[in-house]
Amino acid sequence: MTQKVKKIALLTGGGDCPGLNSAIRAVVQTAVANHIQVVGIPDGFKGLLENKFVALDLDNTTGIFSKGGTILGSSNIDTPFRVPVVKGGKKSYEDRSDEVIEHLKAERIDALIVVGGDGTQSIAHGFAQRGVNVVGIPKTIDNDLNGTEFTIGFFTAVGTAVEALDKLHTTAESHHRIMVVEVMGRNAGWIALFAGLGGDADAILIPEIPFDLPKLAAHLNDLYHARKRYSIVVVAEGAKPVGGDVTVARIIEDSPEKVRLGGIGHRVAEQLEKLTGRDCRAIVLGYLLRGGTPDGFDRILASRLGVAAVKAVVEGKFDTMTAYKNDSVELVPLETGAGKNRFVNPDVPFLKEARARGTHFGDL
Repeated sequence: MTQKVKKIALLTGGGDCPGLNSAIRAVVQTAVANHIQVVGIPDGFKGLLENKFVALDLDNTTGIFSKGGTILGSSNIDTPFRVPVVKGGKKSYEDRSDEVIEHLKAERIDALIVVGGDGTQSIAHGFAQRGVNVVGIPKTIDNDLNGTEFTIGFFTAVGTAVEALDKLHTTAESHHRIMVVEVMGRNAGWIALFAGLGGDADAILIPEIPFDLPKLAAHLNDLYHARKRYSIVVVAEGAKPVGGDVTVARIIEDSPEKVRLGGIGHRVAEQLEKLTGRDCRAIVLGYLLRGGTPDGFDRILASRLGVAAVKAVVEGKFDTMTAYKNDSVELVPLETGAGKNRFVNPDVPFLKEARARGTHFGDL
C-alpha cells in the first residue's frame, strides 16, 4: 500500500452499542502499523462543531477492546448541517458544515473515519460531497443499515435479549402467563426476529408483517389447550397492527430522527389479556440492549471493519463504507448506507424456518 495519509480523525455517532471500542482499537492499531497518527473526536459530530480532538494511540486504547459503549462518547441529535439556534425568541436552523471543514483543515486531518448507522452515514456522505475524505464503518444494534448483512452491536444485543427471554420462560411458566417482550429495532424487525428465534418465542411481531391480534390470541389459546400453559411473545418497537400505525413514545424536534417509538408491548399485552382471558404482562428491554460487553462475533466484526476502513483510507478509496457480506469485508459506496435501511424480507430463510416449527407472526 502506498503511504499518502499522515493523520486520521475518528468519531462514533448515533446511539451507542457494544463493539464500538473494539472498532476504535482496531483503527488505531492498523493506523499505527501504517505510521498514521489518529485523533478521536469526542461526542460524535458535536465534537467536530466544538473543534475538539483527542490523541489516540496504542497506550490509551489498550484494554478497551472488550469494553462496551464508546470511550469517545456519541450524540444522536447533532448534525453540523442543521444546528438549532434561537434568534429574537424564534428557533431556526443553520448549516455550519463549513466550520467543521475548517476545523479539520486546521487540525491537518487527511481523512475522517465515521462509525455509525444510517443517520450518521448520511451526515458523513454529506461531508464527502463537500470534499472531505470520508470512510464509514457500519454499526447499530438494529442491524437495519443498507449495504451490509450485519452491523457492529447487533449480535450482542440479540444475546442480551435471548438471555432475558430465558429468564422470562421460567416465571411465565410458573404463573401460566403470556409475557410480551418489547425490543428495539426502529422500523426493522431484525432484533425481534433473531431474539425470538434464539429465545424460543411462541410469536414474533415485526414491522414488516402487520399483525392481527385476534388471530394471535386464537393461536395462543390453541397452544394453551394443547397444554402449553404459558407463552412468550416478542414485539419489535416498530410493529403495527393491520391497518394501524406505529406506537410513538415521544417526539424530539431537534433530532434528525424526531419520532421515537415505544409502548407497543404494553398495548399488545392489554389487548391480548382481553382477547384470551388470561393474565398478560409486558416488559420493555429498551436500553439494556445497547449495553454490556460485546460478544466474540461483534469484537471480530468490529476489528475487520476497522482494519478495512484504514486500508481504504491508505488506498485513497473515499466516500465509501466498509460492509460485511458473505463472510467477507468489502467496500460499498457511502451513499448505500446514507439514510437508507435494510428490512426483514418475509421470505428470508430465518423467518420461513420459524414458521415451519410453529412460530406465529400475527398474520395467519
